[in-house]
Amino acid sequence: MNIRNIGVFAHVDAGKTTLSEQMLLLGGAIREAGRVDQGTAHTDSLPVEQRRGISVQASCVRLTWKGVRINLLDTPGHVDFSAEVERSLWALDGAVLVISAAEGVQPQTELLFEALKAQALPVIIFVNKTDIPTVDMEAVMDGIARRLSARAVRPAPGDALVEALADVDDGVMARYLEGETIPDEEQTRLLRRCAQEGSVFPVLTGSALRGLGVEALLDGVVEWLPAPKPAADGLSGIAFATLRDKVMGRGLWVRLYSGRLQGREAVSLPGRPDPLTGETPDVEQKITRLRDVDGSDIDSLGAGEIGVVFGLSALKVGQILGDQRLLPRKVQPGALRAPVMTVGLAPENQEDMPGLAEACGMLAEEDPLLQVRYERTTGELHMSVMGAIQIEILQETLLTRFGLKVSMTEPTIIYRETVKRPATGYAEYTWPKPCWAILRFDVKPGPRGSGVQYRSVVPAREILPRYQHQVEQALTLALSQGRLGWQVTDVDITLTGGSHHQFHTHPLDFIVATPWGIQDALRNAGSVLLEPIWEWRIRLPQTGVGRVMSDATAMRGEVTDVASDGENAVVTALLPVKESMDYSVKLAQLSAGRAAVSLRLHGYRECPVELGASAPRRGVDPLDTSKYILAARNALSAGIYDG
Repeated sequence: MNIRNIGVFAHVDAGKTTLSEQMLLLGGAIREAGRVDQGTAHTDSLPVEQRRGISVQASCVRLTWKGVRINLLDTPGHVDFSAEVERSLWALDGAVLVISAAEGVQPQTELLFEALKAQALPVIIFVNKTDIPTVDMEAVMDGIARRLSARAVRPAPGDALVEALADVDDGVMARYLEGETIPDEEQTRLLRRCAQEGSVFPVLTGSALRGLGVEALLDGVVEWLPAPKPAADGLSGIAFATLRDKVMGRGLWVRLYSGRLQGREAVSLPGRPDPLTGETPDVEQKITRLRDVDGSDIDSLGAGEIGVVFGLSALKVGQILGDQRLLPRKVQPGALRAPVMTVGLAPENQEDMPGLAEACGMLAEEDPLLQVRYERTTGELHMSVMGAIQIEILQETLLTRFGLKVSMTEPTIIYRETVKRPATGYAEYTWPKPCWAILRFDVKPGPRGSGVQYRSVVPAREILPRYQHQVEQALTLALSQGRLGWQVTDVDITLTGGSHHQFHTHPLDFIVATPWGIQDALRNAGSVLLEPIWEWRIRLPQTGVGRVMSDATAMRGEVTDVASDGENAVVTALLPVKESMDYSVKLAQLSAGRAAVSLRLHGYRECPVELGASAPRRGVDPLDTSKYILAARNALSAGIYDG
């Protein structure tokens, strides 16, 4: 296929958007390259991006180079928008990783490269800003080899290329060891194959601002990054971003891996789970319009293509379209960075609260990791966020896009909890008649990071399969708040006993009983508070290493690695989010602005309750059984589904 679906990735300020502009210019998509500092970049279309000179959303544009259509995704560089970067990976077949020659490989560059490798995406490395007189290209290549991959190589035929190819090809290795000369033409063919397989990473150089090296990069995209693979039978694709159109409303950016979508065609999509059976029935919705990457209306979207689909309101960002088994890679949100903070939002005028809730819901559709929650009992609105920059962008977006002036509380940490010891929980929901659902759960602590493991050992004669489906379906609600008020994780749950009644069991009785039985088990097992831990990668002058190690100890953290990088050091540290929220500011002062930082969620670890916080319960506590049963029967305004 004469298509390349590629993304451009970089540490912030490496020149990624400027490079994208030059590629668009040479590819005939635009007449004049925009400037990030002037707010005229074509890939930064949002007003907030143009004013601030940063990319907030990934944008998809098209250019043509030597007869090949290139769908290019320009992604944000700031770590607060890592979710946007991650969703872009789902749509791609290859990537360009931009490195500033002046700064070399930054900590965020390493994380991006790891993410690209984890998705098995072929990568071209473009070293930008090589026109700066003080650049030491040999030092840059050494940094790439040490911190990214020893198989990152300049593509010119020669000994270095042969050695890199020999490292991944046994046939080349044998010929190399025998002293055989491999012709330049064969080296070029081998490089093409290995680059498209993602086993070798070509390194190109240039200056995006001056347009140097961009033609060679476009040649490399066509030559070294793969076309979409031949499509399998059946429909398979993924929705990776949203688009708002003034006329058509909400659209979804879709990458199709197999099959074909037709305009005005009815498509089967997963509906909401049925509480009676636990099954997820399909719903049919009709595609009202299809658009190509260039914005033109099209009749159909085929395998290997990217386009915008309108009309599928049941399809959400991150959801699979068609058969998940046909996707080439696993879709796993939150791998790059997950929210660990939440903020409260309040409109300037209280009467705007319904509009604010609706606006936040629209933003959460565009970024599911925002996790907006409106608590009816208190009238409060909360949203999960990545960091301070994202908070500022959200405030500005709510004002400019929705006309809502909003204040936000100081960020609070999102803790989790688990159980202290094995225990049993019991629920006997047999009154007031007619009802009957009896459950017994065994719970025990699971390994850290294991999530929730569930199984049933109850025979069908005691609890019918459809009721056991209800129990499993209700677990998400039951575990959304533990006894400390936080989401429960790292727990092993077994349904060990219970019964239904042939005449008295109502269809939803086991939905009501499950949170009751689980909360009883959690109370008996005792609670352990878990706090989020960031992995910091800090590049700073060697003289600052001792201070960072001292700071890590003071923040209840630990330094796990210190590596030398010329005059600088790269320090890896595990730090509690609560203590390190503002540490980047301190690092900037400590290093006179020379420190570079990247963060990712390392996981959760046990934290003394007195150092953390409990969360107020939303809705009625299932262990307050009288109120809970009334709430479950809609006798109270605060129902059991308030979470």
